[in-house]
Amino acid sequence: MRLTILGGGGFRVPLVYGALLRDRAEGRVTRVTLYDVDAGRLTAVARVLAEQASGVADAPEIRVTTDLDEALRGADFVFSAIRVGGLEGRAADERVALVQGVLGQETVGAGGIAYGLRTVPVAADIARRVAALAPDAWVINFTNPAGLVTEAMSRILGDRVIGICDSPVGLGRRVARALGVDPEEAWFDYVGLNHLGWLRGLWVGGRDELPRLLADSGALGSVEEGRLFGADWLRSLGAIPNEYLHYYYFNRETVRAYTDAERTRGAYLRDQQAGFYAELSGTGGAAGSALDAWHRTLAEREATYMATNRDAAGVGDRDEEDLESGGYEKVALALMRAVARDERATLILNVRNRSTLSVLDADAVVEVPCLVDANGAHPVAVDPLPSHAVGLVTAVKAVEREVLAAAESGSRASAVKAFALHPLVDSVSVARRLLDGYTEVHPGLAYLRG
Repeated sequence: MRLTILGGGGFRVPLVYGALLRDRAEGRVTRVTLYDVDAGRLTAVARVLAEQASGVADAPEIRVTTDLDEALRGADFVFSAIRVGGLEGRAADERVALVQGVLGQETVGAGGIAYGLRTVPVAADIARRVAALAPDAWVINFTNPAGLVTEAMSRILGDRVIGICDSPVGLGRRVARALGVDPEEAWFDYVGLNHLGWLRGLWVGGRDELPRLLADSGALGSVEEGRLFGADWLRSLGAIPNEYLHYYYFNRETVRAYTDAERTRGAYLRDQQAGFYAELSGTGGAAGSALDAWHRTLAEREATYMATNRDAAGVGDRDEEDLESGGYEKVALALMRAVARDERATLILNVRNRSTLSVLDADAVVEVPCLVDANGAHPVAVDPLPSHAVGLVTAVKAVEREVLAAAESGSRASAVKAFALHPLVDSVSVARRLLDGYTEVHPGLAYLRG
């Protein structure tokens, strides 16, 4: 089986390859093709992967290319993890938003909209190349904003594109651990959009164990989300929100913390990864183990994840248990296994809604539990959203639709509307200034000047 990774020079590619090395089942991936527009990053990541594969019998063959068509031909699965504009683009998204006093996070608020406006045209072009060169391939999308990009690609590829995210997996694992439950034995009642969802129940043997956690302040305090949101607020919701909802529920505090921070998250990652790639190219100091350098950089990255939000909440550093790896690479591998081998699995995925959430239309991409088999991912029926969640979900989906309209038509009016309709942007005038700021720093948004 052949896997192509778009964004193959990305920092987290070794997580995926490591999962493939541990997969010894029949019908596993035998060839991995890395595609990237940056040949230097490709070389660096290929070096890490080669060290990972050292001494592993029958390790998947590694190929690298900067030619998209070459990468796609013959692929059975295409894993998309591109970053249009790189981390410099992400840092710029954050800066432009903060100048206007609003959030510029990668997937949430103004920053997420700007990233989507840059990324959707590129993702749509990729989908068209997949349809032409690898029509039988399944596309697994991790490119952010994951739900929006998956919906854009689904307009071309239909249900053969499936979005994944590690946030629901991590949330479910942490809650299960606090309850003393094996996550493999639990059913997670999780529903929403990507980075906008709620864990409403954790069922084991026909019993919902989540109320037991909500009633126990000590146990809630052992969960990262309990410390981030506070036990009283979680009990008010009767659910555990995805960590990204902290940007909504504590927006003023978060914007203030981001404004006061020495560097934004994007700027931190830009600088950190520049050092990593320089080290592997030999320009950053003495050459050593590429794999050791990658592990060291990964540990620093994970320890500082959502650090500004934790500062805003006054909860300090992450617990050691929360630094455990095992996110999207495990979801990706489980998804590939289920489809390629008909090994049925239940996974929380980003797929077309069909009739799952009555407040959204059939083609809207949602993030819900799915049953996966050789025919793809099938969303499971879920209970209706509570009113407070309906408001956020429908508002953000409306924003996503305006981004898609702007990307398709080049309409500046649609782009302004996307910013103005977002719950975290409080003014049409601010929306216009945001678009002006983003088009100034991102040449790729020149198409929106009409």
